Amino acid sequence: MKLLTCVSAFGLLLAANAALAADPNLGRNLAATCANCHGTNGKSLPGSGIDSLAGVPKANTLQKLADYRSGARTATIMHQIVKGYSDEQLDLIATYFAAQK
Repeated sequence: MKLLTCVSAFGLLLAANAALAADPNLGRNLAATCANCHGTNGKSLPGSGIDSLAGVPKANTLQKLADYRSGARTATIMHQIVKGYSDEQLDLIATYFAAQK
């Protein structure tokens, strides 16, 4: 029974990863939730005090997100938002914003 449970869980994990890779717009769609604060396509309003995300290297964005998640970086809401995404989803979001100019 345990083997069947493990095999089933592994199959679901593979299916979830395949679903993430199957949608070429998934990064953009996930990043759309960031527009409320960080602006359309990651370009925040000048003088807003909120960092623009467009064009920021992927590694920098992922490090900031990891710091929010761990609590090493303080914020009013980002520490809560980032916990709602998987590592794979955060990677897609960071990749999308890195490609924006």
